[in-house]
Parts: sequence; C-alpha cells; structure tokens
Amino acid sequence: MDKNFQEEFTQIIKFTPPLYKQRHQFVKDLVEKYKPKKVADLGCADCSLLRMLKYCSCIEVLAGLDICASVMKENMHMLSPLPVDYLQPSERSLTVTLHHGSVAHKDPCMLGFDLVTCIELIEHLEEPELKKFPEVVFGFMAPSIVVISTPNSEFNPLFPGVMLYRHPDHKFEWTQAQFQSWALETARCYDYSVEFTGVGQPPTGMEKAGFCTQIGVFVRKYPQTGESVQSEKPTEAVYKTVFKAVYPSLKDEKYLQNAVISEVIFTAQIIKHRLMSKHEEYDDDDPEGKSKFQPSMNCFSDYLGKLVVEKGMEPFVSGNEVYIPLATIFSFPKVNRLCGTFEKLCKLIAGKVTLSSDGSAVMFNIEDEDE
Repeated sequence: MDKNFQEEFTQIIKFTPPLYKQRHQFVKDLVEKYKPKKVADLGCADCSLLRMLKYCSCIEVLAGLDICASVMKENMHMLSPLPVDYLQPSERSLTVTLHHGSVAHKDPCMLGFDLVTCIELIEHLEEPELKKFPEVVFGFMAPSIVVISTPNSEFNPLFPGVMLYRHPDHKFEWTQAQFQSWALETARCYDYSVEFTGVGQPPTGMEKAGFCTQIGVFVRKYPQTGESVQSEKPTEAVYKTVFKAVYPSLKDEKYLQNAVISEVIFTAQIIKHRLMSKHEEYDDDDPEGKSKFQPSMNCFSDYLGKLVVEKGMEPFVSGNEVYIPLATIFSFPKVNRLCGTFEKLCKLIAGKVTLSSDGSAVMFNIEDEDE
C-alpha cells in the first residue's frame, strides 16, 4: 500500500509509529523468533521491508516479488552492499534478489523459503489472481510460515476521508469475519494452522472495530517432502530477475583471507610496539633485557604475558628483526575465531605476510614502523 496515500486518512487517528512501520516491526519480531534463513516478500513494492530484513543476522537469502518492475528498480539500489560491507564482511552469507512477476504464477525460484510475507498484498489482487494465490503460496511454495496482512474494513468508518476503500487500487477490503473465514479455509486445505492478530490499535471505546491492519500467521503442520515439491515444479521460469546482490562474506575464501591477513598484521603490530616500548626502557648494556618481552600492566599485555609464561610463545628481537610467533597470534580470540585451526591460519597467510625462515613467526624490521 502507498504510504503517502495512507497518511492522508490517518491525520485524525494518528498511529505512532506509523502503521507501515508497525507492520514491518511485526515481521521483524517474527523473524527474530523463528530465525528463518530464507525469506521472500511477495508484493515487495518499494523494498522497504527487505531493507529492514537484510540486517537480520539469521537471514541468508532474501527475495522480493512484485508486479510493478519500475517501483522495484527505483528502490533496488538501497539493497546493494555498502562500502563498509566490503571493509568488514559479515560472517554470514547474504544474497538479495528481486523478481518481476505475478503471485498468481508459479516459478521454481520461489521454492525452499522458510518464511513468506504478503504485507498489504491480497487486497490488490483481481478475483482470478486471488483464487490462484493460495495454491501458489501454500500449495506450491509451501514455506514453513506465511504472514498475510490486509486492511480491516470495520476500521474504515474511523477514517473521515475513506468513502469505500483506503486505496484506489484496492479490489476489496474484508471485515474481520471475512478474512478469518478465508484464512481458516485456506489453512485447512493446505495443512496449515493460523492465528489472528493485527497492528494499529483502535481508539479507546472503539475496541469492537478491531485492529486497523489484520494479520494472519500461518504455520505449516507437516514438513514438505522433496517428492511433493518436485512433482509441482514448473519446467521453466516465468519471473524476470531485475536485481541480484551477493554480499561479501567471510564464508567466501577471498574475503576471509583478507580479513585474516589484516587481523594478523594488526595483532602482530601491537605486540611489536609493546615489545619495542619495553625494549627501549632497558639500558643498552643489558643484552638480556633487550631480548625478552616484559609485559606492561594492561589487559592486552596481561593476556600476552600469560601466553609467554604458560606456553612459552615469546616474541623476541634478533638483530634488526622482531619475531612474533604465529602460535601467539593464533591464540588471540579474533584470529582464532576467523581461522578455526592453526593449519588454516598458515594456509591463509602463506605468501601474504613476511615470515621467519622456518615459517613459525611473523617478522618485522625494527626500523620499519610503517609496516
């Protein structure tokens, strides 16, 4: 539904936050509860819900579908990765795709989703499309959860400017009883359960009008078998893909390697500077003091000091070179988490970081402060 058009009729009854934000928050709360990995938004329009959902850490695949390609194209740039996404890749993978097509048609690209949202969509469908809609969404796509929201016509008399429908493109607007009757029958036919709720509380004394937006949350009763999906699968695609973005991820070896190299150099540089600051405090006539690392009393050095004492992984100076054992670097939590194993660390930095002749330590020249 057009947000600006809707606001014209909500000046007297003011929703805080705005009604569309309440609907989006409802979906986000549902995502946080069920942790779906693959989410599709049917009737995605300006992609505003998708823009919110891309920040949900559990989601790895986002797809939008709309009959109006121009609206998606005007807003799809908001779904592209930002520079910070490349500088600091996420640990999860994320692919966002937008498709142009009708919810009355089946396309294999919409199979395998955990959650499907239909927010203010069904009231825009012509009767033939509405009849096909349940079979496409519940029969063919058959996600674990479906969320459908639609205007509650019993709330309309509270809007002074509404004569028939809230939006000129609406083909119908149902009462609570009509929506629940349709939803219960749909759920029965396709082995789903359904619970009803909504957003947009009515004014005090008008509680019988119900929520401004009524919502049905459908949950599939039984897991769908691979055979049933395959039997329904069309032989060819009918939707046109208008946008696709693959976000940088640490699951991609290229981005993981860059992150590991940066973290190894960063950690080694800190250790080097700690070592050299202590090194400079000792008298030049004390060669023993020059060669040993003595941690200062701060969190970083305390941790490093424990590594030295407990595991014998001591950074040291030899001539004009500083040596930071890889085992010491690997013991730091972020490096350890990124690599998983010491062998993986060695593989990722091979040829990318200057190492000692035996490959056991990162090596810096004392005079090279800008390494």
